[in-house]
Amino acid sequence: MIRNLKYILVMVVLWSCNETNEQPPVIPEPEPEEEIPLFSIPENFEEPVYDLSKNPITQDGFELGKKLFYDGRLSRDNTISCAECHNQNYAFTHHGHTISHGIDNQMGLRNAPPIQNTAWMKSFFWDGGVFDLDLFSIAPITNPVEMDEEMGNVLQKIQADDEYKAMFKKAFGTEEVTTQNFLKALSQFMNTLISKNSKYDKFIRNEPGGEFSEDELAGLRVFEQKCQTCHSGPLFSDESFRSNGLEPFRREPDYGRANITGNSADQFKFKVPSLRNLGYTAPYMHDGRYGSLESVLNHYSSGMVDLRTLDPVFRNGEQLGIPLTDLEKVQLIAFLKTLDDEEFIKDPRFAAP
Repeated sequence: MIRNLKYILVMVVLWSCNETNEQPPVIPEPEPEEEIPLFSIPENFEEPVYDLSKNPITQDGFELGKKLFYDGRLSRDNTISCAECHNQNYAFTHHGHTISHGIDNQMGLRNAPPIQNTAWMKSFFWDGGVFDLDLFSIAPITNPVEMDEEMGNVLQKIQADDEYKAMFKKAFGTEEVTTQNFLKALSQFMNTLISKNSKYDKFIRNEPGGEFSEDELAGLRVFEQKCQTCHSGPLFSDESFRSNGLEPFRREPDYGRANITGNSADQFKFKVPSLRNLGYTAPYMHDGRYGSLESVLNHYSSGMVDLRTLDPVFRNGEQLGIPLTDLEKVQLIAFLKTLDDEEFIKDPRFAAP
């Protein structure tokens, strides 16, 4: 009996000690998601052309620029925003429009190029009419067939909005909506639109997801042999202006670069476009005349017009253009599809606020 009582007392003591001293299980704190920097130079890119020291990208400046980018008040009737012609789902182009439609459903002459990797670009628009990203936005805002507004009116509309005044204060230290800060905010947003995670980028950086198929590898070789003269570097454009033999008089004549330089030798020359995200940016060419990559390659292989200003790279003896077999076209398209960057078009940071 005594032995049993001792046993019971020991068990009670042990139970009591356990209840008072036992610590609750430690539940580890969830690791915070790694914050993606607003701007960083990809490993396979060069140093930016844009001088970031004069307009460093901040979270407040980015948010302000994004709000402006999606705001219809930048147009005369308050309905056309920058995003109207530059939709994220289509790599910031005007999907389905051969040439872009602007205010009052007016039509211009050209297809809206994508907005991507602007910090590495030396000039803007198909004719290179702007050489400074901080001046880029003035052109569509004041163009009578795009947004058709005066900068003074835009600034007044933005200055009248208390939310905007607070955002300008946070981004630039003053509530005053100046032209300079307005344009800098838009530049900050556009400079964050970096397309850098296509299958090709991962292939170059030897990252998971960058494994090429036989056709993609063959297409890369064809590209290096026959296309890289113009479409070079991480932008897949040497940013030169070239005439590529397009029939120039399908619509109202567009003299391209010559409209800027006044030099007849520049007639029908347009800026070499980037090939990134072609899978999202149809139709193609400066006037959107081709709806498929097959049509584009057919033009280069057998559809060129012998213009006086045709670029010498397309003159191969008696034959114009780039000789391509049917197999090479299939392989080229397989490669070009590796330049599509799904992460870029689905990045929630760039979506409408």
